[in-house]
Amino acid sequence: MSLQKGGIIFDDIGSYPLPKGVRLESLSPDQYLQLVKETLALKREAGVEIPTYPQFRDMIHMFLDPMQDPERTESPYLIKKEHARILELDGVPAGEKVRVCVTGPVELYISAFGATHYPDILFQMAESVARFLDVAKSEGKMAVASLDEPSLGISPNIVFSDDEICQALDIASKPCRGMDCEVHLHSPLYVEPCARVPGISIVGIESAAHPDYLKLVDKKFLEETDTCLRVGIARTDILLLAARLNEQYAINLWEDMPRLKREILTLESVEVMQKRLRTAFGLFGERLRAVGPDCGLGSWPSQDLAGRLLVNCATAVNSFYGHR
Repeated sequence: MSLQKGGIIFDDIGSYPLPKGVRLESLSPDQYLQLVKETLALKREAGVEIPTYPQFRDMIHMFLDPMQDPERTESPYLIKKEHARILELDGVPAGEKVRVCVTGPVELYISAFGATHYPDILFQMAESVARFLDVAKSEGKMAVASLDEPSLGISPNIVFSDDEICQALDIASKPCRGMDCEVHLHSPLYVEPCARVPGISIVGIESAAHPDYLKLVDKKFLEETDTCLRVGIARTDILLLAARLNEQYAINLWEDMPRLKREILTLESVEVMQKRLRTAFGLFGERLRAVGPDCGLGSWPSQDLAGRLLVNCATAVNSFYGHR
């Protein structure tokens, strides 16, 4: 049974471990696209219904670098439409659609300018983000769009007002009106401002690692703004998980990868994920639109372990949907 038809999307955030021994700088363009294609297939085989194209490149530089290149821009930080292409989409097989994640304008701005206040540049970056999404949409490979804004509500370097941030997100998300468009947050503090943005239909929060975040979200406000949630049901902060296990057992599990794998998958079991999903659905019902891992899996030590987490997540989601 398709979760998407039932109103719940199972997706992932994007980043993923490289295969053992592979270095990006050693790959030709064709080899890189083949790696993207193979990794995308791994995500689908693990059960992810709408996977994000594999993000192996740095989430800032893959968008900011072309915005800073005079040859590829028509004015400062405004990329030319012909250069607003996401390379990884060339690795998506014909006929398949993916979750297209573009780093949001606020995240790009603070990476380039820190705690400064130049709204005109922020809005130029937002228009560039919109162009990346518009081109991706025109290629017919985008099932879900996402703006990645992990610093909202966390970084002290953000000096823009809520109105300015919402304006930037509105500019960036305009190509996505009428379709599923997520904003990926690491904090629940900006759920309500983001929910007011017309082009954003789904607000994502990391509720697996931080279950109390769900208590800070007002279902009534989501209903008033016709906005849905994406909740994390699988933790991805493996460094913290491993550190706590190391302290508990007084060993270094990074030196015993088979045991690390067993311990992590015990902590992040199907049953644990099912419980998180039942809790989220009990709180938000039909406002729960998307589920999956909290964040990306790029920091995980192997594709095998990352894939096993996705399998557990898929099993939990399918079981929940089939029996609720």
